[in-house]
Amino acid sequence: MNFLRGVMGGQPTGPQPTGAETIQKLCDRVASSTLLEDRRDAVRALKSLSKKYRVEVGNMAMDHLVRILQTDRSDTEILGYALDTLYNIVCNDEEEEPDESEEENQQKQEDDLGAQFTDKFVQEPENVTLLLTLLEEFDFHVRWPGVKLLTALLKNQCAQVQGIILVSPMGVSRLMDLLADSREVIRNDGLLLLQQLTKGNAAIQKIVAFENAFERLLDIITEEGSSDGGIVVEDCLLLLLNLLKNNSSNQNFFKEGSYIQKMKPWFEVGDDNSGWSAQKVTNLHLMLQLVRVMVSPVNSPGATASCQKAMFQCGLLQQLCTILMATGVPADILTETINTVSEVIRGSEVNQDYFASVNAPSNPPRPAIVVLLMSMVNERQPFVLRCAVLYCFQCFLYKNHKGQGEIVATLLPSTIDANSISAGQLLCGGLFSADSLSNWCAAVALAHALQDNLTQKEQLLRVQLATSLGKPPVSLLQQCTNILSQGDKLDRRGSRVQTKVGLLMLLCTWISNCPIAVMHFLHNQDNVPFLTGQISENLGEDERLVQGLCALLLGICIYYNDNSLENYTKEKLKQLIEKRIGKENFVEKLGFITKHELYSRAGQKPQPAFSTPEHMLFDHEFTKLVKELEGMITKAVLKSSEEEKKEEEVKKTLEQHDSIVTQYKELIREQDSQINELKEQVTLLASQNEKMQSTMTQQVSQIQQHKDQYNILKLKLGKDNQQTGNQAEAAHMNGLQPEELSQLREQLEELQRQNQLLQTQLGEKDSLITSLKAEGVSSAESSTSEVTVLQREVEMLKSQLQRQTAEVTQLQSERQELLRGSDTTAAVPGENSLYTEKIAELESRLSAQTAENQKLKEEVKTLLESQESMEKDLASATSTAAIMQAEKSKLQQEVQESKKEQDDLLMLLADQDQKILSLKQRLKDLGETIEDEDDLDSKDQFDDDDDEEEEEECDE
Repeated sequence: MNFLRGVMGGQPTGPQPTGAETIQKLCDRVASSTLLEDRRDAVRALKSLSKKYRVEVGNMAMDHLVRILQTDRSDTEILGYALDTLYNIVCNDEEEEPDESEEENQQKQEDDLGAQFTDKFVQEPENVTLLLTLLEEFDFHVRWPGVKLLTALLKNQCAQVQGIILVSPMGVSRLMDLLADSREVIRNDGLLLLQQLTKGNAAIQKIVAFENAFERLLDIITEEGSSDGGIVVEDCLLLLLNLLKNNSSNQNFFKEGSYIQKMKPWFEVGDDNSGWSAQKVTNLHLMLQLVRVMVSPVNSPGATASCQKAMFQCGLLQQLCTILMATGVPADILTETINTVSEVIRGSEVNQDYFASVNAPSNPPRPAIVVLLMSMVNERQPFVLRCAVLYCFQCFLYKNHKGQGEIVATLLPSTIDANSISAGQLLCGGLFSADSLSNWCAAVALAHALQDNLTQKEQLLRVQLATSLGKPPVSLLQQCTNILSQGDKLDRRGSRVQTKVGLLMLLCTWISNCPIAVMHFLHNQDNVPFLTGQISENLGEDERLVQGLCALLLGICIYYNDNSLENYTKEKLKQLIEKRIGKENFVEKLGFITKHELYSRAGQKPQPAFSTPEHMLFDHEFTKLVKELEGMITKAVLKSSEEEKKEEEVKKTLEQHDSIVTQYKELIREQDSQINELKEQVTLLASQNEKMQSTMTQQVSQIQQHKDQYNILKLKLGKDNQQTGNQAEAAHMNGLQPEELSQLREQLEELQRQNQLLQTQLGEKDSLITSLKAEGVSSAESSTSEVTVLQREVEMLKSQLQRQTAEVTQLQSERQELLRGSDTTAAVPGENSLYTEKIAELESRLSAQTAENQKLKEEVKTLLESQESMEKDLASATSTAAIMQAEKSKLQQEVQESKKEQDDLLMLLADQDQKILSLKQRLKDLGETIEDEDDLDSKDQFDDDDDEEEEEECDE
């Protein structure tokens, strides 16, 4: 009643209701009213109270508002009020900014309330699905608050709402339709909604991209004026960044869709570059970031290379270089353009060559690289700009041996031009200037000119510098070490750690993997004592990094030492470290590099990103070099000479093994190729064999059919003993003359005679072959028997020879005994004569046995020779038999061919007989009688011949 009195204008009586009570009454009215107008008024009232009594409305009215969205779909006005009320509940935006002292607490409370009510709303996924359905309503008062509510939900609980939308059918497609809305307010808020939707969700990013988002967004950017456009262009660019950043699939889709070419007009900046608006700077900055996303070093090398190629071909790189050399460009845009050009040319030979050819619009024209280096070594330039120029120079030299050679060539005496400033002169000037940041940048830039290029490291050893008048020039390598040692002699605080670090990084990069440079460095007698002195001293925290780099430099001198200097061989340097520093202390100092807090930060990405100039100590490529060398140097220092010898032997053995393995691999490859070829041949032959088998099967079946037909016809012809009609008339009616029939019969008789002749010839040849075989076998058997007899005689002679040899041996032993006996009985004359006679007798017997022995040996020799001749005769007889067998098989083949010809003639005769039979049958049907006995006799003769042929085939 109080509410009605307030509406009617009456004065209320009694105490005024609180806000919570009023909201409760309105909620009851929304829940219980049957009239749509009453519910609409209650929801309108809740909307007006939702900002002031946000907590109460959110706690008491949210369920009723969701029910209104479900039930009152036909009334767009009440839907709009309900959506606006829900938006006011979950939104954290403030219309009136509080005081600065209360701002943080107020914002925190707002965020907590928004997250709390968002959690309550999305606990039921159907609520988000319902909201997506309402976005299909074209009415402005429903669609716009629905877009704002969904955007607020995504801001508060992004991941949860994204998951619900992702599983909702056509959920993302409904949201993409917002970009096609003709009302700019809804389209622009739809952009904000899609920005929140695509944050950190690759799946939704892919769906949005494949819903033709790139085409629509680029069209909107063009319609709004590209870089000169307003906040809408910025929103489109932010959405494009969300879709492309760290999403290789969308990047590839963007490139394949030729959208890179559509980016070129964005960077067409006019000659009048004065008066850049803040929005234009923001838009162009985002456009440059979009280009960098496509060619970022963190992308896959293949994708980056293809995008770099497309940017050069469409003229985008040329347009960026125009901005780079233009005047009046704001500093932050110029810096970002330099970074963008850096990544567009990084590792791309074509793009690097083009960048080397770009000249600044000055008089006389200077290369863009020289102009940029002038900015880098100028201490009055902004720090961020100098870092960007260094990054550009590094990217220009990345995997660019040609560019490295051109930079080093500007330092060589033969190419120096006194009338112009070269890149080499600028780098040397920066290397030895009074500005420590210029020293560091120049040292790092020169190190990149030597990165992974042994030729340029050796060429740079030729560079000579004139230090002062009247003194001889010194090499660049010696001057770098002189600056290090002279700086160490000064006050420690004024020694400029940044300069030392830059020079040490340059020296480490220079002499690594270059034994000639190591020899030049060690040739100066002061360098090794300086390094050992730096490493062995106990210095402060600032100097620890310098100690670690000195240890790294000395370790490189050991690892890449070719022992060409007797005083500084590997072994002597290791002994020096052990005496003056200690191996464990050396390894500990070497570890200072990787333990530094700025080391890991520099190793994350190639671009130099430092908050202050003092933090500019490490280079990205140098961190890779340290990772590669630290372990190898530690092992080289800690190992003894014996272990090194063993390792060298092991290396040689491994190299030999590798060569053997390589040979075996090549052999295996050849065998694999041969096996593959043989497999292909086998497959081909198998297919051919299958075809031949099928063809042969068909031919066999056809032959069998013809034989069956022939037998049937022959049987029918034998049963038909009654012949009627005149054969001549029948033959004339069929077109066959009697002369032709007689000729065919004569041919058949001739073929039969030839067949009999061939059969007789075959029989004769068979008998000849049989006789030859018999002769060969008999001769072989006789030869074998003769050989056997000879072998037996040889064995007998051998045994007889052995017996004779034994007898000779026995006689010789008896003779020796007699000789010994004669020596012992030489005093007795009678016995001595007796022994002499026996010895003479034995010698005669021995000579006779020896002669007989010799005779037997000669007989054995002759028998062996005769055995060999008999074996040769046996082999020739065997080969003759094989030749006769081959002739027999050839004759059999000829007989088979003649049989096939006879079968063909028989088939022809059978056809003729069948024709005759049909003609006889026709004469018989006509009532004619055939009484020619000669024909009957000839038919009987043919039948007899056929029977004889069948009997011969059966016999065969």
